[in-house]
Amino acid sequence: MTNHFIDLILPIPLQKTFTYSVTEDEVNFLQKGMRVAVSFGKTKMYTGLVFKIHTTAPTLYEAKEINQILDETPIVSEQQLQHWQWIANYYMCALGDVYRASLPSAFLLESETIIYKNEAFTDDVSLEDNEFLIFEALQHQSQLTIHQVAAILGKKKVMPIVNELIKKSAIYIKEEIYETYKPKLVKYVRLHANYNSDASLNALLEELTRAKKQREAVLTFFQLSTTKKPIKAIDLETAANVSSSILKSLVTKNIFEFYHIQKDRINFKGDTNDLKTLNEFQSKALSEIKETFTTKDVTLLHGITSSGKTEVYTKLIQEVLDTGKQVLFLLPEIALTTQIIARLEFYFGNQISVFHSKYSMNERVEVWNNVLENKTKAQIILGARSSVFLPFSNLGLIVVDEEHETSYKQFEPSPRYNARDAAIVLAKIHQAKILLGSATPSLETYFNAQQNKYGFVELNRRFGNVQLPKIELIDVKEKHKKREMNGHFSDRMLKLIQQALDEKEQVILFQNRRGYSPVVECKTCGVSPECPNCDVTLTFHKYKHELRCHYCNYQRAMPNSCAACGSNTLDTKGFGTEQIELELKELFPDFKIGRMDLDTTRGKFGYQKIIGAFEAREIDILVGTQMLSKGLDFENVSLVGVLNADTMLNFPDFRAHERAYQMMVQVSGRAGRSKKQGNVAIQTYNPYHKILQQVSTTNYIEMYKEQLQDRWQYKYPPYYRLIKITLKHRDYNKVDTGVNWLFKALYNVFGEHVLGPTAPAVSRIRNQYIKNIVIKISPKQSLANTKNSVSKIKNTFEAVKDFRPIRFIIDVDAY
Repeated sequence: MTNHFIDLILPIPLQKTFTYSVTEDEVNFLQKGMRVAVSFGKTKMYTGLVFKIHTTAPTLYEAKEINQILDETPIVSEQQLQHWQWIANYYMCALGDVYRASLPSAFLLESETIIYKNEAFTDDVSLEDNEFLIFEALQHQSQLTIHQVAAILGKKKVMPIVNELIKKSAIYIKEEIYETYKPKLVKYVRLHANYNSDASLNALLEELTRAKKQREAVLTFFQLSTTKKPIKAIDLETAANVSSSILKSLVTKNIFEFYHIQKDRINFKGDTNDLKTLNEFQSKALSEIKETFTTKDVTLLHGITSSGKTEVYTKLIQEVLDTGKQVLFLLPEIALTTQIIARLEFYFGNQISVFHSKYSMNERVEVWNNVLENKTKAQIILGARSSVFLPFSNLGLIVVDEEHETSYKQFEPSPRYNARDAAIVLAKIHQAKILLGSATPSLETYFNAQQNKYGFVELNRRFGNVQLPKIELIDVKEKHKKREMNGHFSDRMLKLIQQALDEKEQVILFQNRRGYSPVVECKTCGVSPECPNCDVTLTFHKYKHELRCHYCNYQRAMPNSCAACGSNTLDTKGFGTEQIELELKELFPDFKIGRMDLDTTRGKFGYQKIIGAFEAREIDILVGTQMLSKGLDFENVSLVGVLNADTMLNFPDFRAHERAYQMMVQVSGRAGRSKKQGNVAIQTYNPYHKILQQVSTTNYIEMYKEQLQDRWQYKYPPYYRLIKITLKHRDYNKVDTGVNWLFKALYNVFGEHVLGPTAPAVSRIRNQYIKNIVIKISPKQSLANTKNSVSKIKNTFEAVKDFRPIRFIIDVDAY
C-alpha cells in the first residue's frame, strides 16, 4: 500500500514547506491550494496550504497526520502559487510570510487566534448547537482562544465551526473593526400567494376598508411594485408612512409575507453610464498604448497632471472586460481609491470590488471569494498594494496608477515587496498587459522606457486644454529680512489665498508634517522631551494637548514645565498641519478650514468624509500632508501652496531630489484643473535650488537627465541594484558586534560594493537599535548568485549563538 503525503506552506517565517501524511480518501479529495488544519510543534495548531501532493516520505522527521481539511475547493490558484514563489525568491523572504500576507486573516486560524463576539450580530441568522455554545460562551467572556473553544466543546476539530461563525458574522478575530455594516440580511415584502388574481385583490381591498393604515400600506405596495423591483420592508414603511407593526399584522393575516435576501456588504449603487468620449490627444494616446501592447507587455503612460489619464484607463478597461477578462487597478493610497471608485462606478456600476486594509475582515474574505469564483461583481478590482495577492483566474490588464509612489513598497513586515514590480510579474504569469501611469514616473521606469524595455506613450496636454498652473517661488529668507512674514505665511502667499477666496475658489495647502510642532524645547536649558523608546523628539499635538512619538505611538500629556531644569519656558519649534490650521483660523475667521492627515482620517470612512466635504465646497482651505499629492481631482481649486519645500530637499537619501520633484509637481497638479489656469506658490529658503527651478518650469526631462548623471556617477539604481540588510536588537553592543562581523563577511565576497555599517537617521525605534549595510550589485553581476552568497552568509550569521537573537532583515530594491 502506498503512503500518501502532502507538502504544506505554513504561515510562519520559514523558508521550507512541511510534509504531513494523509489517508487514501483524503488524497482523493485534496487538491493543491486547499487549506488543512495541522498541529506544528508541541501544542500549536496552524492552517496550512497544500503545495504538493506526493508519495515520498520525509527523511529527517516522522510525518504527522493532518487534523482536518478546511475547504471543499482550492482557495488559492496555481498562478498565485507561482507568483508567491517569485516574491519569496526575489525579495528573499519565506514562502510562509507571503502566504500570511496574502490571505485575509479569517482564513488563517491558529490555536492562539483570539475570537471576539460581534456586537452587530443579529439573531435572524440561525446557529447550529455547537456554534451557539461558543456564541453563548462569548456572552460571558469577552474573548476566547481556539484552544479554549476546543475545551468548551470537548473536541479537537473546532476550526470548521469557528469558520462558520466567522462566515455568519457572529464573531470576528483579532483585528480592528472600523465600522460594521448591518445590512447583510435585508427584509423584503411580497404579496401572499393567495392574492394572485384580480378578483381576490378587490376582495382584499374591500376587506381592509376599516383598517385605514393597513389599506394604505397595501395600496402603496401596488404603487411601488410597478417598478418590478423587489420591495424592501423599510421602503414600504416610509413610503406608506406606517409603522413596522402594521406590516407585521398584514403578515399575520396572510396578506403579505416577509422574505430575506442576503446582501453583500459592499454594494455599489448606480447604473452604468457610457464612457466619456476622449479628446484627440487622449484617443491618440489610447491607440498608441494598444500599438505598444502588440510588441511589449509593459507600457508607461507619461501624462501630465490633469491630462485625463483616468479616462484613457477606462476605455482600456472596457475593451478588456469585453473579452471576458479581469482587470486589476492598483492605487497607491486609500484616499485615492475613494475618489476613483466614484468615477469608475459611474461607468462600470457593480462590476467593481475594492480591496484594502481599511475594510473589515469579512469584507475582504468576500472580495477574495468573488475574485476566486470570477463573479461579475469582481471583474474590476480596485485596490492598494495588497490586492496583487488576490486569486485571479484570468487577468487581462493591470493598471498601476501613480506608479512612482513610494506607498507601493512594503517595508515592514515581510514580504518587503514592491507592488508595481510584483504586478509586472503577475501580468507575465497571466499573459496580461500592464500599464504604468504617472505624471512624474520613477527614474527606473522612465529609464526602462528609454531603453526600449517598456512601451512609452506621452499625453502632454491637460484635459480641456487648461494650461499648467503658474508656479512661483517665494524666498522666505528675504521675507523674514523685510519683516513680511505673518506666522508661517509670507505676505505674497496670504494675498494669493485672499484672492482665491474672494473669487469663491478653494485652496489646498501642503505641509509634510502632521501635529502642531515636531520639537518642544526649553528656552532656559535647551532640553527637548524625547521618546523613551525611540531616538526622536516628541511631536506636540495641540488638539489633544499631548506629546506623541510618530514612530511607536508613545504619548504623554504636554508638561507645564521643563523636566530638566524646572523652568516653565517651553517653546515649540517647527510646524505641522495642526499649527497651520490654527493660524489660518485666525487669519481667515470667516472661512471653513479643513485638515487631512493621518490624525483626521483614522476610521474607515475618514477619507470619504473629508474629500466629500471638500468636493461639496463645504471647506474653503484644505491643509494636508502628502496624501493630498496623489492624483485627487477637485475642480474648484485655483491655488496650491507649499509651505516649506526645503524639508523635502534636504533629506539624507539618494532619492531625495527625485522624490521632492515628484511631490511638488504632483501637489501643483491639483490646481486649476477645470477651467482657468491655477496658481502654485512654493515657500523656500533657497529659491535657486535646481530642483525647485525644474519644478517651476515642470521640466521632467531635465530633472531626469541630471539625476541619472548622478546615479551613474555614484552607482545607484537604475544602473546598480541595492540590497539592504538591517540588524535590530535591544542591546546596542550585540548589534554593533554583529554588524561588524557581517560587514567583514560580506566585504570578503563583494569588496567595495558593500556600504556601511551605518546607523539610520533614527537609530533606535521601539527600544531596538538599528544598523544597516547596503550591497550594491553592478549590472554585470548575477543577481541570483549574489542572493545565494547573501543567504549563505545569513545562515552562518544565524548559526553563531550570540547573534541568534538579532533580527536579520533583508530588503531587496530597498529604496
